[in-house]
Amino acid sequence: MTSKEILINVTPRETRVAILENGVLQEIYVERTSRLGLVGNIYNGKVSRVLPGMQAAFIDIGLERTAFLHASDIIPAEQASEDKTKDETYQKTDIPPITELLKEGQTILTQVIKDPLGTKGARLTTEISIPARFLVFMPRLHHIGISQKIEDEPERARLINAVEEIAIEFTSGGYIVRTAAEGIDEETLKADALFLQKLWISIQERSKSAPATTLIHEDLHLVMRMMRDLTGSELEKIRIDSRETLQRIFRFANKFIPEVAPRIEHYPGERPIFDLYGVEDEIQKALERKVKLKSGGYLIIDQTEAMTTIDVNTGGFVGHRNLEETIFKTNLEATQAIVRQLRLRNLGGMIIIDFIDMSDQDHRDQVLRTLEKNLERDNAKNNISEVSSLGLVQMTRKRTRESLEHILCETCHTCSGRGTVKTAETLCYEIFREILREARQFEANKLLLLASQKVIDLMLDEESANLAELEAFIGTPVKLQVETQYSQEQYDIILM
Repeated sequence: MTSKEILINVTPRETRVAILENGVLQEIYVERTSRLGLVGNIYNGKVSRVLPGMQAAFIDIGLERTAFLHASDIIPAEQASEDKTKDETYQKTDIPPITELLKEGQTILTQVIKDPLGTKGARLTTEISIPARFLVFMPRLHHIGISQKIEDEPERARLINAVEEIAIEFTSGGYIVRTAAEGIDEETLKADALFLQKLWISIQERSKSAPATTLIHEDLHLVMRMMRDLTGSELEKIRIDSRETLQRIFRFANKFIPEVAPRIEHYPGERPIFDLYGVEDEIQKALERKVKLKSGGYLIIDQTEAMTTIDVNTGGFVGHRNLEETIFKTNLEATQAIVRQLRLRNLGGMIIIDFIDMSDQDHRDQVLRTLEKNLERDNAKNNISEVSSLGLVQMTRKRTRESLEHILCETCHTCSGRGTVKTAETLCYEIFREILREARQFEANKLLLLASQKVIDLMLDEESANLAELEAFIGTPVKLQVETQYSQEQYDIILM
């Protein structure tokens, strides 16, 4: 049985939520007042540009960068009408040309499904979905869905029947039954649906009167969103280090999730709550490229714009019997560590896992099954494809918010994201070529080289003969000067 704790650390400009399972950090969420998440927000968007070649459009929702809306995420007006039956729900395979769906200057009600990531703007949809505790309301669709994590077939059938009755009574929209609805009675589900219906009516009213590029509905902030999305009886306690936030959470819990209220407590200690549970150390480790395994093996995780790659290595683990056993045990241990890192770092998009090659087919199958089993605890939607011909496991994980690295870090100004810098030797030869180029183009009595300490030291030591030879060849002396503020790759050549 897994026990779960939630730790909430609140400071004036930042809120952090840590989820621990059996005392081990599994997920970390960070929200800053300067950069609040946008997923779930609903805007009156203005179509700024239609791109027929991409079947997409850029939408102005009042942010610094225009948002992106693909034709597959647009429900045509006639498909969204309230009198459509469930069987007539819009099929994404029948996508009309974007020019038939949108016109430049048009105002359209949209919802953010992906935060701006890197240089990309937010991703939008017109398929509005509004979550509550037990149900997600889809006002423009007529479909009843249910969480795959509810596995008991009789319970699935009961919930679907109950929500279908509710949908008939309210006559509009579709619903998805959330995992938290398991075992919940019909009256409670109906109250959830009524709340969502009223909220949707108020959103529609605001949308009609508000101008384009206006925020119509803002999703809950991080702490309340975490409370709303709590599932299962595994939760033992929620500890918060802010009295003000504690009171707001108590009020929210008493109104919407009263069974959780007794598990909420204030942490008054002098020692920071994240230090007490070792969370700060785990966050630092989650920003590193190398992840050590208990056996002595390790993972190498590289996050790029296109994909994330994870390489499994045996490292210092030599096993007790033979090489195949060593490889198999390392790969098995790696599956658990990989899933934890995906959740902890909030990695998404395409993920390529390079397990150590296994000759035994049974071992390969078992590693893949173990990976799938460990992924069942991941709330993010994921999909594993078969092992490629090169022995790589390809998978996707839904990404809606920025990864931990993108929130906490920025591109290195020295290496510009390469992860490496040129050696001092490489720079010396580069500087020699540049001096020669400058000497041929311009006349100067003397040249002054400004560079880092390491480069200048090499010029005065191992490369001193080469420098003297160059000075003789160009007929101009070169003076060297250390600039302590320069990074290793920085240098300037000044004509004097």
